[in-house]
Amino acid sequence: VQLQASGGGLVQAGGSLRLSCTVRGRSFTTYAMGWFRQAPGKEREGLLCSSDRWTTEYISKSAQGRFTISRDNAKNTVYLQMNSLKPEDTAVYYCAADRRSCRVYYNGTHSYAKITDFNSWGQGTQVTVSS
Repeated sequence: VQLQASGGGLVQAGGSLRLSCTVRGRSFTTYAMGWFRQAPGKEREGLLCSSDRWTTEYISKSAQGRFTISRDNAKNTVYLQMNSLKPEDTAVYYCAADRRSCRVYYNGTHSYAKITDFNSWGQGTQVTVSS
């Protein structure tokens, strides 16, 4: 499948932004969809994952309470709604597809997702939050 992310931009702290990721290909409903982000000089971080339209797996604590993931199967699109944005949310945001259900791991300190679990990636969209 091919993924196309969009919706990034410049927003002030405290503002909101909604990212979209449109999937081209068959069987969108069978894919788990995840959102990741990568800030300059940092590793790519998993945020949330959705195995279906009713289930959300929170990967990162930073996403809890502020970010939500949703999917519109009719449009083959997954969304990331981000509220109460902070300057530390500045990053390139990526969507990704996994042929299996969401897999969230825990290392004793925090939960995380493995980049290698996801088969297809979007090109990334820049989000910049100004203070």
